[in-house]
Amino acid sequence: MDLRKLKTLIDLVAESGISELEVTEENDKVRIVNKVQTVAVAAPAVAPVVAAAPAAAPAAAPAQPEAAAEPVVQGTTVTSPMVGTFYRAPNPGAEPFVKVGDHVEAGQTLGIIEAMKLLNEIEAETSGTIKEICVENAQPVEFGQPLFIIG
Repeated sequence: MDLRKLKTLIDLVAESGISELEVTEENDKVRIVNKVQTVAVAAPAVAPVVAAAPAAAPAAAPAQPEAAAEPVVQGTTVTSPMVGTFYRAPNPGAEPFVKVGDHVEAGQTLGIIEAMKLLNEIEAETSGTIKEICVENAQPVEFGQPLFIIG
């Protein structure tokens, strides 16, 4: 199998989020396993153990989560239209497109998602003020994951 084709397959597996890919071409057979997925699957398994600890004190625990849930930022949520890597700025050394507190107009670029070596601009759906930026720069994002809240 051609080395360039193999590198392309490896890149596709890494960016797509799939855990495994097997390709058979004439006499060649390649199996690519994404080890990062194994780590990502293990992380949520730890979360229920942490959540079980507050259940030991039922009298105090219910009042605190309700109070923490109240200051949820209200506004229009801009979600990720695809799986990829989110970037807040057009290039590594540049200023971010927007910051919390900035006023934006509908259609204004808020960030970029890189998917399959393509850069896709994420635009504001409504005018308003950026109330919250829900993801960090260069962080992987999933389809439907909140990126910004515009109020």
